[in-house]
Amino acid sequence: MPMFVDESPAGECIFCKLVNGDIPSAKVYEDELTIAFMDIGQACEGHVLIASKRHAANLLELTPEEAGAVMQTARRIAAAAAQALEPEGITLFQANGAAGGQTVFHFHLHVLPRKAGDGLSLTWKREEPGMPVLNRFAERLRQALAQT
Repeated sequence: MPMFVDESPAGECIFCKLVNGDIPSAKVYEDELTIAFMDIGQACEGHVLIASKRHAANLLELTPEEAGAVMQTARRIAAAAAQALEPEGITLFQANGAAGGQTVFHFHLHVLPRKAGDGLSLTWKREEPGMPVLNRFAERLRQALAQT
């Protein structure tokens, strides 16, 4: 993960400044709700960030319309990367909160064109808690969904 952490207040973060044109960017695409630009700290060739134009700190602060627009833009950028860069694969990555790996607290999604051996990895310890535990978590989630 990058060492850069932006702790600026809402509306003054680096992505808000980029959306407002206050700082330069290698813009790839823009529409009413989203902006796509090259990450200055390239994790791999063609690394693009998709950000909501309106400041939302994380996924949970996006409106459903903004969330859909971000994914539509991510799909367009991924398709363009597949054509222009011919990667062997594409990874989408999105982090929420410091514990989740978020370093800029303005919602964004990474589009990472991948090649074998590119040095990027997403790893975790695989656990198999069994169906009773999974069913308890599923029930808690269903209850929460019923309240939203």
